[in-house]
Amino acid sequence: MAKRRGTRRAGIGVFQPEIVALLALLDEAYNKQAWHGPNLRGSLRGLSVAQAVWRPAPGRKNIWEIAVHAAYWKYTVLRLIAGQKRGSFPLEGSNWFPRDAADGAAWKADLKLLDRIHADLHCAVESLQPKLLESRPTGSKHTCRRLIQGAALHDVYHAGQIQTLKRLNSEGQ
Repeated sequence: MAKRRGTRRAGIGVFQPEIVALLALLDEAYNKQAWHGPNLRGSLRGLSVAQAVWRPAPGRKNIWEIAVHAAYWKYTVLRLIAGQKRGSFPLEGSNWFPRDAADGAAWKADLKLLDRIHADLHCAVESLQPKLLESRPTGSKHTCRRLIQGAALHDVYHAGQIQTLKRLNSEGQ
């Protein structure tokens, strides 16, 4: 039996190995089992709104703000590689979004936003033509490949930051 070079995808044809690798990287950093410990979504799992708004010191970011910040940068990568216009992020503002109120419904809504934007980014990468990986999207000084890899690395960085904040919070109680 001949070796298969890819897996069939509905309506697309053969999976390209480069795209498969980038999708695996994105998903491991976000919500699939990772060898390095908790990924971003895993670091947020089970947190109460009180834990999410706790700050290690005045003027420092809290876990909730980091989660929304991660959603924003996933959106930015999605927007660039999909050629979408600026200003379509569902929340007013950019980069950092203050989150201070202990509002459980709003916390859950922002986690759903993070999940939805990750899913949208996953779909955009999945449908990307491999020949475009080395292209620079309009408005970016980086290639599509570098933006996608950066989104994954950003998730891992903030997952570690969240784990540290959780530990600091538990030690202070």
